Amino acid sequence: MADFEMGKERCRLFTHATIVTVNQDQEIILDGALLVEHGRISQIGKTKDLETLVDSSIEIIDCTDKIIIPGLVNTHAHLAQSLLRGLAENLNLHNWLCDAVWPLEANYAEEDGYIAAMLTIAEMLKTGTTCFLEAMLTHRSGLSNVVRAVKETGIRACLGKLIKAPETNSDLNMKDARDRDVHAMSLESALAAHETHHGSVNDRLHIWFAAGTPRGSALEAHTAIGEAATERNIGLTMHCAEAPKDLTIYRQYYDCSPVQFCTKTSLTGPKAVFAHMVHPDVAAGDLNLLRDTKSTVSHNPTSNLKLGSGVSPIPDMVAAGVNVALGTDGAPCNNTYDLFREMHLAAVLHNGLRQDAGILNAYHVLEFATINGARALGLEEQIGSLEVGKKADIVVVAPRGLGAAPWDASQVKNGGLDPITVLVHSSGVDVDIVLVDGCMLVEDGKLLHLDETAIIKKAKESVTSIRKRSGVGALQHMATKYV
Repeated sequence: MADFEMGKERCRLFTHATIVTVNQDQEIILDGALLVEHGRISQIGKTKDLETLVDSSIEIIDCTDKIIIPGLVNTHAHLAQSLLRGLAENLNLHNWLCDAVWPLEANYAEEDGYIAAMLTIAEMLKTGTTCFLEAMLTHRSGLSNVVRAVKETGIRACLGKLIKAPETNSDLNMKDARDRDVHAMSLESALAAHETHHGSVNDRLHIWFAAGTPRGSALEAHTAIGEAATERNIGLTMHCAEAPKDLTIYRQYYDCSPVQFCTKTSLTGPKAVFAHMVHPDVAAGDLNLLRDTKSTVSHNPTSNLKLGSGVSPIPDMVAAGVNVALGTDGAPCNNTYDLFREMHLAAVLHNGLRQDAGILNAYHVLEFATINGARALGLEEQIGSLEVGKKADIVVVAPRGLGAAPWDASQVKNGGLDPITVLVHSSGVDVDIVLVDGCMLVEDGKLLHLDETAIIKKAKESVTSIRKRSGVGALQHMATKYV
């Protein structure tokens, strides 16, 4: 049985590391050391000062030329969609949903949701994500399936259970195959899930609301969701202003901007995460509303580009004081759950679009993926930075090979390669060690408690059955010919 299930976390001292704390002072400790005891960071400082603490009960891990960072926080991930990787290529968002993703998701059965969750979590852990927000847990995925996967993998999770308000419009021609289970996607079912599972597995698992995207449904139905979340301090996430058409939909059906709608319906707040926000109404004051309500925007640049949705005005949000976090979205619109890749894209995309190489720097983006993500989930006092007393959600990165050269930790002060550049413009392949609650889940780049080969085998079997039941083939629309 894994140590995170037994509650027997080992005491570990990481030495000779470059420690990127992401604390308020933005400190980077060279030749640093970090002591983990009882699942938390108990001391942090210079190696020469902490080495005197060593006794036989403490495991010493030499991190020479390695970089220690807080565990990454993915604020927008669809766990079920890892099984659908590559099955909906070259489609714009609305067709992507109606013709492929929703019909496939509506045909999950038995343990498909568990297998998908295990596949997604395994990939996230190997690439440095220690905490995630499930953006829209659908009925067919099975709440119990995903809860089981979180328990067995040791990851930290906020699971957004989908709440759908009945749609009243037909002119948008957006048929949702998942509506066959609309009775199981009620506010009452989400409240019951929160009562049963919130705070379980040593408080690693939280239950959130995932509000359905408003497309003509009654304002009162959305208000009920927002008010219930506010009254009970339940986190809430929603896809908002993602596609170009969405801005028109808010105006046509609700006579307001996207964030004005969210404010009217009590959906905004310190534990509200609005995914994408590609098309806010800046002139109507949407960015100021996001800032004033302390709401978060989860930036998903790869998904927004792949689906042709556009580019979110992230530099304007940062300038306005909005909390911006980072998400990968799902495998059919990103192809990976690697948050390092997402950091790289976020760090270069806006510079090119605005023709300003300094409009977002790498450190900004590292904050998106760490402390800003923790703040979005209401967990900034526990995770998101490396500070004494915080939970030991820690990632050790080992920059190696040609792609990282000439990285040399000893030369940082002498004008050598900046560790932030090394981190943000790399990929999850360099992740060496991952801890959650002080429990080691990845070592030497390998999953310690999960059988990666078995997970992949089950995923292949599962998606074959899902495609057969749904009747949906791979919608490639590519000029390829198989011979």
